[in-house]
Amino acid sequence: MYGEIENFRKLSDLIVGSRTDNPIKTTLQLKELITAVAPKHAEHKYFARVFQALRIEVNKEMEVLESFLNQCLPVLDTKGRLVVMSYHSLEDRLVKDYMKTGNCEGNIEKDFFGNIHRPFNLITRKPVVPSDEEIEINNRARSAKLRIAEKI
Repeated sequence: MYGEIENFRKLSDLIVGSRTDNPIKTTLQLKELITAVAPKHAEHKYFARVFQALRIEVNKEMEVLESFLNQCLPVLDTKGRLVVMSYHSLEDRLVKDYMKTGNCEGNIEKDFFGNIHRPFNLITRKPVVPSDEEIEINNRARSAKLRIAEKI
């Protein structure tokens, strides 16, 4: 789920099956094991996604981000700005939904008359992304997205 891997069933079956015979103790062992299911000519990207998914799960990154976002609205004053930088699509989707609707699920709340309740005014309709020059200087910036919203 967190790595957005297409053949996740095959991958998870391979890992679980291997762990019963021989526990995986190092990242190198895991990488060697999953090489069998990695798509040819895209192994590096596949490995990055697998390790990203493991990092997100182990560190509870999505839960921490959701907790942070849910605490923002009550503490922000009117016209206070929420600025969030995300580094992968799962984070960005959560931030975007929160800024649009005021909740992490993306559920639009309406009042009695059917008017949409928006707690934020989006300052940046589309995320701010790094320029080509910035990516050249810092390659890790290539996936960064900055979103800004102002509390109404």
